[in-house]
Amino acid sequence: MSVSSVPSFELSHVVDRLRAAGCVFAEDEAALIADTARDEAEAAVMVDRRIAGLPLEHVLGWASFRGLRIAVDPGVFIPRRRTEFLVEEALRVTAPGAVVLDLGCGSGVLAAAVAAERSVELYAADIELAAVRCAQRNLEPLGGSVHQSDLFSALPAGLRGRVDILLANVPYVPTNEIRLLPPEARLYEPHVTLDGGPDGLATLRRVAAAAPEWLAPGGHLFVEMSEHQAPLARSVLEQAGLTVRISTDDEIGANVVIGTNPVGVGQATA
Repeated sequence: MSVSSVPSFELSHVVDRLRAAGCVFAEDEAALIADTARDEAEAAVMVDRRIAGLPLEHVLGWASFRGLRIAVDPGVFIPRRRTEFLVEEALRVTAPGAVVLDLGCGSGVLAAAVAAERSVELYAADIELAAVRCAQRNLEPLGGSVHQSDLFSALPAGLRGRVDILLANVPYVPTNEIRLLPPEARLYEPHVTLDGGPDGLATLRRVAAAAPEWLAPGGHLFVEMSEHQAPLARSVLEQAGLTVRISTDDEIGANVVIGTNPVGVGQATA
């Protein structure tokens, strides 16, 4: 039973404490804590952790994403709502039975969101062990296979040339701009999940260089970028031999760069 149904749980008091600590959406956060905590003692600990500055999703142990509750452990990148647009774009071209790879998967949220709406062959990989363990919790019940891998390096060889949908929400914050991020990101998310190198495109270049060998002919690569980086990312993917377009949702400020492996290109044709 959640503490929201316990009369002695003083929701208004929690709201006041959260608001005093600077939580803009104190009412919503208090309600989520009340609905998640199993008892008042756990709720009190959760409130204290939130007031101390921990991200709400790490306090709750989950994040909401396209109507799903995605487990998110401490030390794992927190899914951003704007990234839902990347999933929307991927679903447009994801056929039943497609091979889907979530690269740099974090919690595995992208793969989980696609699998929630399509029957697919599901894989994910991350270099961070904490992320791998978290993604396993989210994806193994869906039949997904999660690997600890620096990008493609430790993936099953049998995936080469078979990937229809490559979801790569890789780091794209320029190194010298990490200090400008909100404290919740700077202090509680691994910098490896944020730091994209001097121009924010270092990891993307590594993904792009290998992507044509792993994508099936006609397979698609989806990456999220900032508005000013998207044209640069487009050039990176084009130099790798992919056909590229940029899709934008101005309302939520989301930009997705989509690279398609031309038919006849890739390991699968060798």
